Amino acid sequence: MSDEQLSGQQSVAGDAKLDTAFFGHPKGLQTLFFTEMWERMSYYGMRAMLVLFMTASLQQEGLAFTVASAAAIYGLYTGAVYFLGLPGGWISDRLLGGQRTVWYGGIIIMCGHIILAIPHPSSFFIGLIFVATGTGLLKPNISAMVGQLYKTEDERRDSGYAIYYMGINIGSMIGYGVCGYFMENLGWHWAFGAAAVGMALGLVQYRFSQGYIAGINDRPANPLSTKGTSLAWTVIGAFIAIVILTVIATYQGWLVINPVALAGSVAIVFTITFFIYFGHIYFMGELTESEKKRMWALFLVCVASACFWSGFEQAGSSLNLFARDYTDRLVGSFEIPTAWFQSANSIFIIVLSPFFAALWINMAKRMITPSYSVKCAVGLIIMATGFLVMFFAAQYAADGLKVAPYWLITTYFLHTVGELCLSPVALSAVSRLSPARYVGQMMGVFVLTYSIGNIISGLLAGSFDPENVQQIPGLYMQIALFSIGVGIVLVLLNFKAKFWERANDTDELRLNTSPGEQAEEQKV
Repeated sequence: MSDEQLSGQQSVAGDAKLDTAFFGHPKGLQTLFFTEMWERMSYYGMRAMLVLFMTASLQQEGLAFTVASAAAIYGLYTGAVYFLGLPGGWISDRLLGGQRTVWYGGIIIMCGHIILAIPHPSSFFIGLIFVATGTGLLKPNISAMVGQLYKTEDERRDSGYAIYYMGINIGSMIGYGVCGYFMENLGWHWAFGAAAVGMALGLVQYRFSQGYIAGINDRPANPLSTKGTSLAWTVIGAFIAIVILTVIATYQGWLVINPVALAGSVAIVFTITFFIYFGHIYFMGELTESEKKRMWALFLVCVASACFWSGFEQAGSSLNLFARDYTDRLVGSFEIPTAWFQSANSIFIIVLSPFFAALWINMAKRMITPSYSVKCAVGLIIMATGFLVMFFAAQYAADGLKVAPYWLITTYFLHTVGELCLSPVALSAVSRLSPARYVGQMMGVFVLTYSIGNIISGLLAGSFDPENVQQIPGLYMQIALFSIGVGIVLVLLNFKAKFWERANDTDELRLNTSPGEQAEEQKV
């Protein structure tokens, strides 16, 4: 038998051993798909009504917070969710392993929603702390486990992530639908309870199908020594104690926290942390000249990301309030629940994702390869046009009219198109432009742009005053003009950005060229 025939038989045998039980993918993807689907159902279902609950009057069983305070708390919460993914990933790598971290994170999330379902004012912030902490443990690690289902050479990996991403959007649609309906028809705490049930379903199926992910991140990838483990748990315990004491002091009135001031301070701290960490890698990371140039290109992508999410995350705050107060939600005798409008984003993502995946491929085939910063700029500008739409809608609202639902739907469509232009491109940029030995750390630094954007979003939404509708058009125009301005700057820097991004290509070419060829090249 020839070597070619033997190689072919081995290849066939290897393919036969591939686990294809879940739509041609490993059975473990089923476990992670449904766990994430139900977790996202609980997260987005609760997030959709968070600002609405905080700003509802006491007669409506809400908390009667001002819009400024509610929006700041919303920004702090969503920003913390992303920020806590950093210690969540560390706990998995050094202490628990991914499987146990996801399990405990899910339990903490479920407990948080149960606490939120308790109709008592003191339960609200405690519930938010639980949900944010649990999400920080679960979210980064379950995403990492998807990739670990596949061997390095397995070409199904990208397709597996596409299926997994579909689960995220299906879960969010279920959350918006169920929690939104319960909120309007049964009450706030029934809706919070529905989110708890969703997470419980995710935990049940995770436990019963955990055998499908046997051996996948079931232990710490880089465990600490016994002494280091003891010290780590001591530090974690001390931090938990500080949080508990802070909560007690706040509820007892010993400590007064201004949410708006706190959000502003946290935004500054996160931004300084980003610059310090980014600068440390740039100046102290012993980078080559080409790596430093690529870091400049990556910096532009980070700026675009922070600006994008500060506008996009208006969905849960100012746009949510606009849907409640100024949108005609009656269709015949049926009133569309306020939270249902946010499901438009998930629907548009599911519909449009295949088209955008094909778009970049076809552009590359035609040798059209804009820089990462230009792609991000396009996403940022498209998102900004959504606020131009809302500017005109708010003008009608300022005249005392309730606007048709299509204004918000159009805005969410434009925001989704912007997201599909920017979000996957930005993640790709981090993986490609980061120095190879710092990819993990740079992904963590990049996540800070989500936190910064979310907190700034909350501060911006605080300017939305339902009692002064005349100011609302100005808010949306402010966001639109700022985002378009940043986008234009990124486009103007395109030539330089492209040069920075391709700096490594020249170095790699020289590394793969013989000394004689290099000398010949210099003569030319």
